[in-house]
Formats: sequence, C-alpha cells, structure tokens
Amino acid sequence: MFTFLLIVQTLVAASLVGVILMQRSEGGGLGVGGSSSGFMTARGAADFLTRATAILGALFIILSIGLAALAGVSREPTKVDTSLANQAVPATAPGVVPLAPNAAPPPAQPAAGNDAQPAVPLAQ
Repeated sequence: MFTFLLIVQTLVAASLVGVILMQRSEGGGLGVGGSSSGFMTARGAADFLTRATAILGALFIILSIGLAALAGVSREPTKVDTSLANQAVPATAPGVVPLAPNAAPPPAQPAAGNDAQPAVPLAQ
C-alpha cells in the first residue's frame, strides 16, 4: 500500500511540475492564441491550467499527509539482537594469549632490568 501511494505521489508531483511550467507568468496559459469560438482559447487554457494546478496541489498535500500517517502507524519498533547477550567472554590481561585446556603454562621470563639483554640487538 505504501509503495503504491508513493508511486502515485511521484506521478502527481511530476504532473504538477509539468502543469506549472506550461503556465505563462501573466496568466495566459500555454501561450496559445485562438479564436473565441475555439475549444482551447487563451482564456480557456489559463482556466484549465489554473484549475489543474489547484487540484494537483491539493492531491499532493493530501497524499503527503496520508503517506506520513501511514509511515508512522506501520513503523516497526527497533529490534535489538540479544542472541549474544548471555555469552560470557573470559577476561585476560592485554598481550596474554589464553591457554588451551590442560596445557602447561609458558616458562617465566626473567625480569627486565638495566642489566638484561635487549630483545632486539642494538646497533653499534
């Protein structure tokens, strides 16, 4: 329903732009001259385009309000994925790789002091 109304809204908007662009700024409508006995005289074209603009404008506003109401009513609440909420992650110190079960602990490293050899040889 929403998609259908959105397409109708787009068609009404395009028609409204076309009708407005066909009007003359002085109100002559299409700029077409003709005899007074013809079907679409300059005055008749201006009246038609003015009426069409009013009808399309009203339809555009009604569709806009209807689409806003429909979007507000059919909006689904935000869903939060809670599937990972109950899984605990073991806390480890930074830089420490967790051991596999039943594995021996790594050998202790000597304390680094001023007399200890650097891990990377220094350039001499």
